[in-house]
Amino acid sequence: MSQLIWGVVLTPVIFLCIAVGLILSQPPKASVVAQGTGLDFSETLSRAPVAPLDTVQTTARDGAMLRSGFVAGPEGAPLLVLVHGSGWHGGQFDRLARAMAGRADVLTVNLRGHFNGPGARGDVSYVGQLEDDLADVIVAHRKDGQNVVLGGHSSGGGLVVRFAGGAHRDLIDGAVLLAPFLKYNAPVTRPNSGGWAHPLTRRIIGLSMLNKVGISALNYLVVMQFAMPSEVLDGPNGEQATVAYSWRLNTSFAPRDAYLEDIAALPPFLLVAGSEDESFVAEGYGPLMAQVSDNGRYFTADGVGHLDVVDAPDTVAWLGGFLERFR
Repeated sequence: MSQLIWGVVLTPVIFLCIAVGLILSQPPKASVVAQGTGLDFSETLSRAPVAPLDTVQTTARDGAMLRSGFVAGPEGAPLLVLVHGSGWHGGQFDRLARAMAGRADVLTVNLRGHFNGPGARGDVSYVGQLEDDLADVIVAHRKDGQNVVLGGHSSGGGLVVRFAGGAHRDLIDGAVLLAPFLKYNAPVTRPNSGGWAHPLTRRIIGLSMLNKVGISALNYLVVMQFAMPSEVLDGPNGEQATVAYSWRLNTSFAPRDAYLEDIAALPPFLLVAGSEDESFVAEGYGPLMAQVSDNGRYFTADGVGHLDVVDAPDTVAWLGGFLERFR
């Protein structure tokens, strides 16, 4: 009997020790940042800067102020809400938003935990807060009877997929996925997203263990770092980069573990990826996602890499055509 009692007492202690040990064994590495990246930033860095969009504000449910760029479209056009990828902010879409001005009202959201977004850089308050923020933006700016299309690039595309599978799914009528991150173990994902993402795997496992038993006190800890090149960090916009994510932000910024279920919940969607994408296998999206959804249209932009797909001429043309169905 005493052995049984000791077993009952020690089992949770051992569990907690293993979880905490995993977390402590893998602190963030300063060497990851600015060590280079598997992504091609050359075209992005060579472009002439463009004037920022007009800014609109949204008061989130917790009172925080969310800032978005805005371009007004024609009467009867849908609302297109664009979600940036990991490490950057809504300014990623300034050119694309202007190109879509004749097709939609466009909002380019600065997500919480990023440049021009509220809260501590690289963190949120709870898992799912990014979805709540997007819902607040949509509700605040959607006109009566207006169709809503939620779009995103890379991790932003993953957040769109997560949103479709969550509590706010009924707020959107369509989705746009530009080279979306589906999950680290999805067959379309290259190792470490092509060298861009550096997960602290032991930390992620340890924190996941704690969260399974309801312990969330350490969810602010960094679990993901990005290999942002020194050319960006040392450049005039270096302060705009976010180079690390906490467990709760990283978890909030991707589809759930059962990512195919989130994909299955997508409304009619357009997916565009470049044939030269360094992070994902463009031709793999259709066969994977069509297993659970017949709502998708898939296009590959020839000769285009991961970052450049956002402003590629083919993307602009395909997105413009897709938006016409929501007028």
